[in-house]
Amino acid sequence: MIERRAELGLGAAQFGLDYGVSNTRGRAPEDEVRAILDTAADSRVGLIDTSPAYGDAERVLCRSWPFPSPFRVCVRTLPAAEGLDRVEARARRSLERMGLARGWALLVEAEDLLGPDGRALWDRALRLKGEGLYARIGVTASPGEEPLLLAKRFKPDLMQLPVSVLDQRLIRDRTLDALAALGVEVHLRSVFLQGLLFASRETLPPALAHAGPRLSRVRRALAEAGADPLQAALGFALTRPEAAAVIVGVTSAAELRAVLAASNAPLPRLDWNALALDDTVTLDPRLWSGPARLSSAA
Repeated sequence: MIERRAELGLGAAQFGLDYGVSNTRGRAPEDEVRAILDTAADSRVGLIDTSPAYGDAERVLCRSWPFPSPFRVCVRTLPAAEGLDRVEARARRSLERMGLARGWALLVEAEDLLGPDGRALWDRALRLKGEGLYARIGVTASPGEEPLLLAKRFKPDLMQLPVSVLDQRLIRDRTLDALAALGVEVHLRSVFLQGLLFASRETLPPALAHAGPRLSRVRRALAEAGADPLQAALGFALTRPEAAAVIVGVTSAAELRAVLAASNAPLPRLDWNALALDDTVTLDPRLWSGPARLSSAA
């Protein structure tokens, strides 16, 4: 069995958007969201990650989860460019839209903290924490946004970062080790890299056509080791010693049950380092062509 160190959480992007390279089902219907949340609650999946950018996901969550909600909810802030007053007001409104008195964590985008209003934005987030509306304040960041520097500067309770079997940059440069040493709770997102590990060469966005052969070799290596891609992706993430949580996205209760089964399967014997990609375009969804994609969703 996989020696799971991290807990499993759900990203809500697919509850409000048609999201992900390998997602052929589109946005999850509301009755399916209800089934997903019921399955999650029964399986003690207690963490939900959402954002105002995820379409109508907050209202769908409010209409779909059991009350009292058994979930701890992470909410992301609006971009600072919309104005600090609006960012703060929307963070309060997110809780109202979900029918919650308080949230578990408020996550601020690293890009905004690196901007001229970064300190003022963080002070607004701390105010919300001080009022008891959010128990924790964190940062959602990418490798190019200096997550370790941000952790030292702002001292967040947690950080959410993209790490996967394909994207091991923050492991290789020891950022995850350093964050854990600072006492920052680390959550891993994009562990399927928007489904890239499961996508066929024919379905890749044009900007990723060059990555097709490399991805095929990765899948071939998994097959030769008798490893299912889902099992490998989850096994790699859930057993990271630095991680407290792993956020995944699903579009159906059946998909969640498959995730749960894979997360409890034996850990494949693989050369994990050999599976990592080093192509910046492939590892950064913001650089992909095609439909607009969220830079930091699960």
